[in-house]
Amino acid sequence: MENKSLEILNDLVLINNDRINGYEKALKELKDEDEDLKYLFLEMIDESRNYKMTLATEIIAGGEDAESGTTNSGKIYRMWMDVKAMFSGHDREAILSNCEFGEQAAQNAYKMALDHDNLPAYLRVMIEEQKYELNASLKQIKALSASDN
Repeated sequence: MENKSLEILNDLVLINNDRINGYEKALKELKDEDEDLKYLFLEMIDESRNYKMTLATEIIAGGEDAESGTTNSGKIYRMWMDVKAMFSGHDREAILSNCEFGEQAAQNAYKMALDHDNLPAYLRVMIEEQKYELNASLKQIKALSASDN
C-alpha cells in the first residue's frame, strides 16, 4: 500500500478520535432528562471505535503505526464547544448543534479521503461504507435537533 493511502487512513483515524472525544465531552454536558442522548452518544462512540479499529488494522498491515491523537481542527472544535457551553448553560439544543457540527466535519473528512484517485478499490469500499453509516448518524442528530426546536 502506498504512503498516500496510509496517510488518508491515518487522517480518518484522527477524525474518529475527534468524534469519540466530542461525544465523550457531550455526555458530560447532558442533564439527567437527556437519557435518550446518552444512549445515542454511547452508540456513536462505539461506532467510531469500530471504524478506528478497522482503519488501524489496514494501516498496520501497510507497515505503519496508527495515529493515536486528534486532529488540530478536532481540538479547535472541542475548544469551541467549551466556549459555547459556557454561554449556553449546557442545554440540549447547544449540545445537539455541536454534535451536528462534528458529524458534518466527519462527513467532510471522509469525502476528502474519497476524492483521492489513488485509493485501492478495497479501501475505497471500506471508506464509502463508513461514510454512509456516519451519514446516518448525522441524519439522526439533525432529526433530533429539528424535533427539539
